[in-house]
Amino acid sequence: QVELVESGGGLVQAGGSLRLSCVASGRSISNYGMGWFYQVPGKEREFVAGLTRSGGTTYYSDSAKGRFTISRDNAKNTVYLQMNSLKPEDTPVYYCTAVAGFESYRDAKMYPYWGQGTQVTVSS
Repeated sequence: QVELVESGGGLVQAGGSLRLSCVASGRSISNYGMGWFYQVPGKEREFVAGLTRSGGTTYYSDSAKGRFTISRDNAKNTVYLQMNSLKPEDTPVYYCTAVAGFESYRDAKMYPYWGQGTQVTVSS
């Protein structure tokens, strides 16, 4: 079983940048497809970005495309989400997630492993 811990959230002004990190323990992330989701209170988790096990294919939501970059460093067992040009609507809690196998998915139900989340607040 893999355990995930996110960090890097915080308060930033609109137009600024943040880099979220997700450190895994228990298993090597080289065996997992990885993803980032966000969640607004009272709503379901929504897909932000995904990365296949090899790192060769990435997926982004329409909102994240062109602004966010997902990457992985298997040697550090860490996945990153670089977020640029942040907007106030990018504000919710961000979660790192993993699924065994090659692929990464846009559906939160496909992921059995989740971190505790890190809060991002973008002020206007």
